Amino acid sequence: MKQVSRLLLLLMSCFFVVFAVGCATEEATKTVNEMSWNEHVASAKNTTVRFYMYGGMNNVNDWIDSVVASAVKDKYGITIERVPMSAPVFMNKMLAEKSAGKARGSIDLLWINGENFKNARKADLLEGPVTQLLPNYAQYVNPDEAATDFGYPVEGYEAPYGRAQFVFEFDSSRTPHPPTSFVELKEWVKANPGRFTYPSPPDFTGSAFIRQVFYAVTGGHRQYQKKFDQALFDSNAPKLWAYLNEIAPYLWQEGRAYPKDPAFQATLFSRGEIDMMMAYHPTHAQNRILDGTYPETVRTLVMKEGSIYNTHFTAIPKNAPNKSGALVVMNYLLSPEAQLSKFSPEVWGDFPVLDMQKLPADAVAQFDAVDLGEATLSPAELNAVAVPEIPAEWLEALEKGWEEHVLKK
Repeated sequence: MKQVSRLLLLLMSCFFVVFAVGCATEEATKTVNEMSWNEHVASAKNTTVRFYMYGGMNNVNDWIDSVVASAVKDKYGITIERVPMSAPVFMNKMLAEKSAGKARGSIDLLWINGENFKNARKADLLEGPVTQLLPNYAQYVNPDEAATDFGYPVEGYEAPYGRAQFVFEFDSSRTPHPPTSFVELKEWVKANPGRFTYPSPPDFTGSAFIRQVFYAVTGGHRQYQKKFDQALFDSNAPKLWAYLNEIAPYLWQEGRAYPKDPAFQATLFSRGEIDMMMAYHPTHAQNRILDGTYPETVRTLVMKEGSIYNTHFTAIPKNAPNKSGALVVMNYLLSPEAQLSKFSPEVWGDFPVLDMQKLPADAVAQFDAVDLGEATLSPAELNAVAVPEIPAEWLEALEKGWEEHVLKK
């Protein structure tokens, strides 16, 4: 009798093992879009999400490592492993993994946008569409506001993360009357030799600066919002090269060298070696005042010809080993809680991507109550001069042309 009981227990154990394995196999064979949101949350529990992102902004790194990591750990049991890496490097990494046929890559989530997103889509490197799976996207985001990225259709392959707009920074105590147009800027640079510079493209901020000038000296942005036009580029780009080459001898280091990134330029500015700084975050100056890097007299301005704005995004590689975890983190980053916490200049100062009309009144009041600081221009001032980013093909042509016609001239 004991032998029969043992045999029955053994058979029942085998049945449950086979059943469990079968269920796990069935769930594992489901595609991302075939799984419900609850299944993604359950699958993500007690996993690690490797988040590859630009690591040159310490305040952003701190926000991810403390606020975001703590929240997703408490809410979902997810551990975030932040991996600092520039976009060109992780793009090459994804391409190399695809060429090697790696079905399970090393990246779960990316901070990406612009030409890198376009190139990733064209190389079929991203999972998607995925935004329709995100509860916070459906509830709080206006899809029309995040339909394109540098003119390239998003089509659900990346989720909006934050908004930025290009500003200049100056110390009102030593530059009480800064230039407020690109015509004035050229004359100011010539009158103040060595006191101005810009990061070397393809650095994102340096590239944005030359795009700003391109708009200003060629009649505005509207003509460039369509498909790349080589004839139009060949006709208008020389006006940009002429402007940049005219000011080059009067730049810091007489234009023989350019800062490698905004962090180095900010160091020059804070040390008083140059008198103007530029940033793609309107609250950058206030953030630097709060951490003691800048004096309290620093202010920001935008040029009369316009100020470029854009949206930055997160995306999931097609061979991401933890897609469910990446989706849960991506969704958390779209929560009012996360968007509000990064809005304050004391934390990051990144503008929210949520549609305020979709938020409850108390949440809107919390966003309205955020103190952006004296150094930050008001949303109304920024919106008044906001102009869209140029499509990626134009951006790539400008960066290549700058190297040929300005850097190597």
